[in-house]
Amino acid sequence: MATLAEPQAGSALDDFRAEVRSFLEANFPPSLKGKGNALASVEGPTRETPEMTAWRKAMGERGWGTPTWPKEYGGGGLSKAEARVLADEMARVGAWNPIGGMGVMMFGPTLLEYGSEEQKREHIPGITMGEVRWCQGYSEPNAGSDLANLQTFAADAGDHYVVNGQKTWTSGGQWADKCFCLVRTDKSDKHKGISFLLIDMTAPGVEVKPIKMISGMSPFCETFFTDVKVPKENLVGQEGQGWTIGKRLLQHERTNLSGGGSRLQMSGPSLADLAKKFVGEEDGKIADRDLRARIAKWEMDWRAFQLTAMRVMAESKAAGGVSEVSSILKTIGTKLGQERSELIIEIEGLQGLGWEGEGYSQEELNNVRAWLFGKATTIYGGSTEVQNNIIAKRILGMLDHQ
Repeated sequence: MATLAEPQAGSALDDFRAEVRSFLEANFPPSLKGKGNALASVEGPTRETPEMTAWRKAMGERGWGTPTWPKEYGGGGLSKAEARVLADEMARVGAWNPIGGMGVMMFGPTLLEYGSEEQKREHIPGITMGEVRWCQGYSEPNAGSDLANLQTFAADAGDHYVVNGQKTWTSGGQWADKCFCLVRTDKSDKHKGISFLLIDMTAPGVEVKPIKMISGMSPFCETFFTDVKVPKENLVGQEGQGWTIGKRLLQHERTNLSGGGSRLQMSGPSLADLAKKFVGEEDGKIADRDLRARIAKWEMDWRAFQLTAMRVMAESKAAGGVSEVSSILKTIGTKLGQERSELIIEIEGLQGLGWEGEGYSQEELNNVRAWLFGKATTIYGGSTEVQNNIIAKRILGMLDHQ
């Protein structure tokens, strides 16, 4: 099968593979196998253990948490072929990337494209080391799907802006160090009046109030800005360029929310193993024939999606970055994620209905909460309906009919 990676001498890749294996053997604790990324967790970064911290620092120092980012800013500087080797070797031993969060998923790639040299050198290293946590200031109470209707205003005060307004659904806002935020700098133009501003979450006048979800978690907040002073050097791009930059960032977000390009299976046990445990097996197969067929279909759909996503991302990178195709990945990837959670709940039967108390394992309780949390994935980052409009207009070339 032809590879999508750029040509590279086999011996060089073999040497790099040996380097990766040696690094993993020396730095990845076997006790962390199957664990999650605390930095990217919706429950916040407080669950990071000393072993996780050591693993994060080891990966960050190599730049391998952001393997293809430029080396001069703390990234790995790896080629696509080397990055694939790194991902394969990590998957082989059950290692996971300890560098994550919105800085990696969304803000970092956007700043690398639109930020000044000073901004890149100031902000990118903290992301590549997993030391600075970012949150997103986009949605507002009266500007959800119609994001361009946002009203948070940044008044020009000479060498700084004074920001007043409110954001909502600020994921991880209560744990974040900094916020990349869309603000209005001109009230006379809906789209051209928007700018992209970086705000310190510890600045006077910033207040966050966590929102509790049906799952019992509070992964996001209401965020209030009251006379918050923001230095002019925290403006990314030019005034009025925020809508363009903000849309670009959303393409990165949708690609990552979909699981696009992932070379790993979704976290947790395989559906087949789970079904054999709860439903039973006959001759090594899942006992329930109908369930067996539906799990097989999901596995094929997920694998096809992974391969498609890898191809799309490789093509997009060759063309200069993510594109509107991210809307396809987001729509399909989140749908498959929801289908998997539904299957898990069905497989577990009565054990898939627990919320708290005795009689349920922690894994079973986590699966229920993950199932409920997953309902939001087809809404945040741009709802499925919004993605379908983007696909229709910008990919299929369909026009609105009055």
